[in-house]
Amino acid sequence: LTGALFFMYATMLIAVPTGVKVFNWVSTMWKGSMTFETPMLFAIAFVVLFTIGGLSGLMLAIASVDLQYHDTYFVVAHFHYVLVPGSVFALMAGAYYWLPKWTGHMYSETWGKIHFWVSAISVNILFFPQHYLGLAGMPRRIPDYSTQFADFNMISSIGGFIFGASQLIFVGVIVHCVYKSRQKATAQVWEGAKGLEWTLPSPAPYHTFDTPPVIDETTIAHAHSRH
Repeated sequence: LTGALFFMYATMLIAVPTGVKVFNWVSTMWKGSMTFETPMLFAIAFVVLFTIGGLSGLMLAIASVDLQYHDTYFVVAHFHYVLVPGSVFALMAGAYYWLPKWTGHMYSETWGKIHFWVSAISVNILFFPQHYLGLAGMPRRIPDYSTQFADFNMISSIGGFIFGASQLIFVGVIVHCVYKSRQKATAQVWEGAKGLEWTLPSPAPYHTFDTPPVIDETTIAHAHSRH
């Protein structure tokens, strides 16, 4: 009982800062003038899938119910929903956002969105069936499983192979952007992008400023107007 209570309270406590983070991510987008290029799609999917993983983890804080969930594939589904979208999708959002600034060329938005949709669909095919496997009693950390779990494991495996293969699209997008793209990136790649880095050419030169820049809204706005 002591161990169960410890994990119950620990799980409840860890939900507080993550809940605050989800709230401020959503609040940042609330009533914003958003456009849905590839970086924003990955960012939104990150928040949604991270929240799904967080909600399934909140169930583990109920000690009486955790008797069924503990050490099953429900736990695997929970923390993979948190870890994979919470890392891969966030990294992809950042990579697509900065890729034009890094390379000086625009990537293919069409292929970027194809990469997003294939990744977003396949990652759910991969991990969502694992909730049902856990509820049905399939334990984790085993070399093999009973035949009654074969169907959902097959579906999960198909999703995993598709998700892995979809990252080859990302590699192709990068290669095309670096070597084949004819569309040059401007200094301010994204509408509304503010900051000193967006006043510099893409890619940024080795020596960025001859004199230390003054950081204020007027200077940055003037620099953007020149580009």
